[in-house]
Amino acid sequence: MERFYGFDLGDAESAVTRIIKKEGENPQVIPVQEAGSFITAYAMKRDGQLLIGEGACYEPDVLVRKLRFKSRFLTDNSAKNDLKSFAAGVLGELLLSGDLVRGDDQCFYIGCPAGWNKADREEYRGLFESAGYPPLKIVSESRAALISACRSKHLQVGYDILSKPVLVVDIGSSTTDFAYIMSGKEVELKTGGEVALGGGVMDEILLEEAIDASPDPAKIRKIFTENEAWRTYCEFAARRLKEKYYSDIEFWQNEPLTQTINIRTQLIPVRLKLTMNPEIADRLLNKKVSRLDGQSFRKVFTDSLKQVRESITELQPELIFMTGGVSRMQELRNWCREVFPEAVVICGSEPEFSVAKGLAQCGLIDEELRAFKAEISALIESTVIEEIVEKNIDELYRKTVDNIVDPILEKVAIPVIDRWRDGSIEHLGDIDAILEQDIDAYLHSDEGRELLAKTVASWLKKVSYGLEEYTMPICVRHNVPFTALDLTSYLSLSDINIHVDAKDLFAINEITWLIDAIVSVIVGLLCGGGGLALVASGIQGILIGFVISALILALGKEPMQNAFLKMNIPKPMRRLMPKSYLRSRVGRISEEVKDSLYEKLEQEKNEDITKKLVEDISNQIEMCLTKMAEVVEIPLG
Repeated sequence: MERFYGFDLGDAESAVTRIIKKEGENPQVIPVQEAGSFITAYAMKRDGQLLIGEGACYEPDVLVRKLRFKSRFLTDNSAKNDLKSFAAGVLGELLLSGDLVRGDDQCFYIGCPAGWNKADREEYRGLFESAGYPPLKIVSESRAALISACRSKHLQVGYDILSKPVLVVDIGSSTTDFAYIMSGKEVELKTGGEVALGGGVMDEILLEEAIDASPDPAKIRKIFTENEAWRTYCEFAARRLKEKYYSDIEFWQNEPLTQTINIRTQLIPVRLKLTMNPEIADRLLNKKVSRLDGQSFRKVFTDSLKQVRESITELQPELIFMTGGVSRMQELRNWCREVFPEAVVICGSEPEFSVAKGLAQCGLIDEELRAFKAEISALIESTVIEEIVEKNIDELYRKTVDNIVDPILEKVAIPVIDRWRDGSIEHLGDIDAILEQDIDAYLHSDEGRELLAKTVASWLKKVSYGLEEYTMPICVRHNVPFTALDLTSYLSLSDINIHVDAKDLFAINEITWLIDAIVSVIVGLLCGGGGLALVASGIQGILIGFVISALILALGKEPMQNAFLKMNIPKPMRRLMPKSYLRSRVGRISEEVKDSLYEKLEQEKNEDITKKLVEDISNQIEMCLTKMAEVVEIPLG
């Protein structure tokens, strides 16, 4: 994509921005009807002409005039048609001005409240698609605001937002979004992320105050009931007067700020005088209203902040980033500090454009992410990973021998010999088969598999270091922390879901030949010479020596060994062999077992099984890299 448009369609005001890749990464606000931030309103004239923005609010001769429809999207089907009409009007203005050209390589990123679920977002996306928009994506407005903050040239907070817990408070006209960001990723809040509270409540209170102060409140309310266009017109005027007051609140402390509207529905117009002063400003925040279930704006806002604080199960935010035009109000920032005294509260210089700019930047980030994933896919499709694994496979075998021989001797060999000593195994000749069976069972047990898993995990670290030679340059090119593709981090951090399952990497069936080698070496060294290695050493060898000597004289050496293996040596004689001797005997052969196994690995390694093992391990690593790449987010700052 070459052009990325951000469309922040708000309940009260909207804004459109654009990034053209070849012109830089800084989003430019695109004026719609000469207004950077334009009123979310449309009107249909009697001749069928569609008006949007401020002109739709002032035009007297209209059949339909609509405002504040986005807040009703989830509850009122008629609002869906209003949204589509307004979106179509904005698209028409962009095409007419030449800021959008059909057929260009472009896409739209359109914001929605953080609390909307997947189905809501898909339905919302469908409205814009049916209105004729280019390819588009729906993105959380709070995430867009966060991205805008991180990439802002004049707001130097990127480090804080990326490294510390952050709460984004996006105050719109009808809703307030709360998004908790940890390590650059949004975490779900129990509030659903959205509270039905916005600056529009203040507009309604201001208008209601003016109506109550008028000479004939009942007449004005009757006009508003019968003529929605005049009601929306007066509410728009109240919004503009409120914004003017808060833009220079110190100046208006001692100066009257009023506007008189002539409502022309009869021969004699009805006058409505709007007034903003410190007393009215106080009522905007503290008056209890039915729309808020008998609560004030301040009460609902601070209660929502407290609920958010209780919902956060991780670290409390150290930074609160406020966006939306209403965030300019000092009172709201003070309330945030009261609930989160440990946090720094900041606001952008143009909060009304934060979401729109962040949406366009979301497009650029997605483009970077697509390029990043394409490079990872190319790496996976190459033979690089297989070559690294094959280069290190012999070390895996050696590590396996080093790590499992002593536990097998301790956990399997000694108990088996103890069983022969105690008489539960009748003949020395039975030990070979029993050892083979018990070693295999041990390696299939949880303890044995965990032992192998630790071996593979340790070995994978070296494989990971070899892989970094290829993954690090990819990460550097796309400004992704190289740890995002570091296998060692996924082997050691318990709080990361995606990990390499070492037990799957080193399947027991695939090292049967290695198990067989271990068994044969252990049996040969421990019980070699027809059992003579086990019983014919030390003091106990003297005690049974006459038996061995007699058999040799009678049968010869080879037949003697066969006979001895089948002999049921009396238990008292077996017990003459102390357990301490057995343990010392096993301890002495540990290094011999390892040396013999190393030699077998060089001479008898099964190439077919090795090839299969290399293939399976490589596949597991490739699957892990794919999963890691899927959850990678291009850093926001």
